[in-house]
Amino acid sequence: MIEKIKNNKVLKVLTMIIKAIVSLFIVIVVSIIFIQRISDNKLSLGGYSIYTIITESMVPKYNVGDMVIAKKISPDELSVEDDVVYMGQKSDFAGKIITHQIIKIDTSNGKRTFHTKGIANEFEDPLVEESQVMGKVIMKSTILSFISKIVNNPYGFYFVIFVPFAILLVMEIIDFIEDRKDSQK
Repeated sequence: MIEKIKNNKVLKVLTMIIKAIVSLFIVIVVSIIFIQRISDNKLSLGGYSIYTIITESMVPKYNVGDMVIAKKISPDELSVEDDVVYMGQKSDFAGKIITHQIIKIDTSNGKRTFHTKGIANEFEDPLVEESQVMGKVIMKSTILSFISKIVNNPYGFYFVIFVPFAILLVMEIIDFIEDRKDSQK
């Protein structure tokens, strides 16, 4: 009976497909998180970047842990009510990546200055210069947000990354042992 299972071609193909899907999933999740963390959110692909919301300033639109995708665009294309990602330079915002909504735009000498505010905040942010704007939020990624929340939870990391990786490793070891046995016959 066990020999029939070992020689079942459908089962072998199904096992290969499962291994490929699990491997691809692990590589994609780890790559996205690794690139975002290592690049300190400064790396973009085709002008698109991924950012994680870390405060409640944009609730209910974005919650803590949500991941948004922003596109680098010309400051001339930005308008009131757009959500932007920018590098803070003043007061408590200095050195922090902020995702807030544009509430007003001033133009002087061909340069634009943006008034921004978190929709859940009471007060406006310090003024944002064109050079600070890193991109316009084009969407919240529900899938990446979900994966990020799971991976950032110790139990989630264990069940989403570690367990599938361990299963994959065990499956590869079993295949290696089986191949060695077959080659020795």
